[in-house]
Amino acid sequence: MAVSGLIMLAYLVAHVAGNLKVFFGPEEFNGYAHWLRVMGAPVLHHEWGLWIARIALLAAVGAHAVSAYQLSRRDIRARPTRYARKRKGSSYATRTMRWGGIILGLFIVWHILDLTTGTVHPGGFEEGKPYQNVIDTFSTWYGNTIYIVAMLAVGLHVRHGFWSAAQTLGVGNARRERVLRLLANGLALVLTAGFIAVPVGVMTGVVN
Repeated sequence: MAVSGLIMLAYLVAHVAGNLKVFFGPEEFNGYAHWLRVMGAPVLHHEWGLWIARIALLAAVGAHAVSAYQLSRRDIRARPTRYARKRKGSSYATRTMRWGGIILGLFIVWHILDLTTGTVHPGGFEEGKPYQNVIDTFSTWYGNTIYIVAMLAVGLHVRHGFWSAAQTLGVGNARRERVLRLLANGLALVLTAGFIAVPVGVMTGVVN
């Protein structure tokens, strides 16, 4: 659970950095999208590097989902009766991890169908022109709503998940707890703000 989560976290950091290139205009953003398809060349063929990254990410998502299910079942078997009172110190992010995971799983499917395959894209989806495709998506109220809700869920998930992974992997202790929580909060805030900046940029006309 911890290792697969950190792999996905590394992907999110790289992904938000790439997304923010949209503020530098279509040439920069489309050029970045093209680079993703030729990365590793000439050693790798066209899109091989991208597919290797996709397969690795898919494996991490699958491992994370299976681990979450197994841990949930183990938790239920260990205590079939719920606590009479909620445990003190458990944050909102902690209590909503499962629902957050489900929301993100559904969002991933929608996001791929929207901006990768173009199946549910609201405009005339154009292969190789992600800048215009992004504007099309975030020019609709439902595209903005789905994306922003999902990114808020990402923030909550990262906030608890980063700290929890540190404990699981033995990095955390009483002396480092404050620092780890600050890192978790800061990372969650930066990722959430970075992702949400894109639809806000389109809505305000900064990206057009």
